[in-house]
Amino acid sequence: MKTTAEQMMDTPIYGISEAAQYLRVPLTTLTYWVKGGRSPLINLASADPSRLSFNNLLECHVLSSLRSIYNLRIPKVRGALAELTRHVRHRHPLIDQVFMTDRRDLFIEHLGEIIALAPGGQTQIRETVGYYMERVEQDPNGLFKLYPFVMGRTPHEPKLILINPSVGFGKPVIAGTGISTAVVASRFNARESIDDLASEYSVKPQQIEEAIRWEQRTAAIAA
Repeated sequence: MKTTAEQMMDTPIYGISEAAQYLRVPLTTLTYWVKGGRSPLINLASADPSRLSFNNLLECHVLSSLRSIYNLRIPKVRGALAELTRHVRHRHPLIDQVFMTDRRDLFIEHLGEIIALAPGGQTQIRETVGYYMERVEQDPNGLFKLYPFVMGRTPHEPKLILINPSVGFGKPVIAGTGISTAVVASRFNARESIDDLASEYSVKPQQIEEAIRWEQRTAAIAA
């Protein structure tokens, strides 16, 4: 039986278009990941209508990072996930399994051995695929939360925007608060100043600016 946290993270709450905007991924790309081909990379929490759970959102975040940060091709990832099932099974392998990479193939540590999730010989493993997980945190109750990239996938991106299934119905908020980024941007567009909004919400102007920046980027991607 699922815990409350597991139920919350598996609840279908995001449309494909909405998820693509949050993850800064082209809609056609995300659609292919969750619906394309004979075997989609992500098993949607709801197929009809097509809706992603928060776990699905994290899985797509991982896929996006594998592709953009580690330059791993999607066919390689698909093959690695198929090979992974020969050694261990996960409900959500992209977020449940720790991977390593040489920026060409994926590897796992299993029963004390390093196993290549691809045919071929040995190769030098350069790094643990953990960059993307720096944007993901887990609380003591097992609930995950995501700090999405706002402007670019760099180590210096601040963690000021939060997506958490237990806060704001899983919609983006200012981290450490329940303040909706959409509400902040709406009020700013109605000519309320950044300083006034920061004072009213008891946050720093930088947090208000990041909320506005997030919404402006999201709107630009949707356009």
